[in-house]
Amino acid sequence: MTTEALSTSDLPFISPISQSSESHSKYNPGMQLDNHWVESSNVNHAGLIRRASEISGRRTVKKANQAAWLLRAISCIDLTTLSGDDTQGNVRRLCAKARSPVRRDIMDKLGVPHDFITTGAVCVYPARVQDAVDALEGSSIPVASVATGFPSGQIKTEHKLQEIEQCVADGAREIDIVLSRDLVLQGRWDEVYEEVKLFKAACGDAEMKTILATGELATFENVYKASLVCMMAGADFIKTSTGKEPVNATLPVSLCMLRAIRDYRDRTGFRVGYKPAGGISTAKDALTYLALVKDELGDSYLNNEMFRFGASSLLNDCERQLYHNAFGQYAADYYMPSV
Repeated sequence: MTTEALSTSDLPFISPISQSSESHSKYNPGMQLDNHWVESSNVNHAGLIRRASEISGRRTVKKANQAAWLLRAISCIDLTTLSGDDTQGNVRRLCAKARSPVRRDIMDKLGVPHDFITTGAVCVYPARVQDAVDALEGSSIPVASVATGFPSGQIKTEHKLQEIEQCVADGAREIDIVLSRDLVLQGRWDEVYEEVKLFKAACGDAEMKTILATGELATFENVYKASLVCMMAGADFIKTSTGKEPVNATLPVSLCMLRAIRDYRDRTGFRVGYKPAGGISTAKDALTYLALVKDELGDSYLNNEMFRFGASSLLNDCERQLYHNAFGQYAADYYMPSV
């Protein structure tokens, strides 16, 4: 079944960072580990997959409404480069794109001020944090850094803590930490909780996103339980993937994590953000994920304080779709400014 197209009134423009009546630090102070809640949790696999399969066909967004949603999607992107050949130069280009993510002629045609939006953040390796901070000086765009032995997490805990502290010292305002998957797979929830609490303390005032690496957690139950434990330990966001696993963000996994966020919010009153990452590369994907978040968590999560995409190529396709919306034809991707 197809519903009516969602109007721009459903998705008010707020840029670059949505204005919230709450301080983000108040969203989730964490809580004591509730082992009974964790261990007694179950996931209806068939129902989860059925619900996830419905979402992309149930929502349509067209014309001016689509432009509104795509601009919102762009404002929620953590524009990312996590390559072995990253240099100061390509980080600076990425930051320039983050400042002005959509071509000026497209914005003019849409009737939107060219400086109306930025991306949600720029995400880099720890060694490139200072380069990104320097390139973004004078803007409100935060620098996010992966840490704790990204992507595998296979380094000692003391080294993970040192890496977090150095990233914060270099100016990172958001830290994407990786979960120790071995602890999850063995059901050692006390140790998962304590480790994530240590990471949160090391982050200080920086926001912490916890990467579950869902493609390596084997079951939906593990994904749900790991989500709960990380939120109990004080995670500001939970994130699907490093982007380096064979399977990254998927709609069923996203639904599982969003239901955990909703259950945690309903029981504690604390809000936690969500970040799907890896494999989200088209405008259609972005619209589907936004619709899923809207349905499961409500309009208050449709902003970059509560929702992010971890992506490197998604912006290019969103910009091409906006070009089509503005001019009535598609441009080849090489006509869009490259990062």
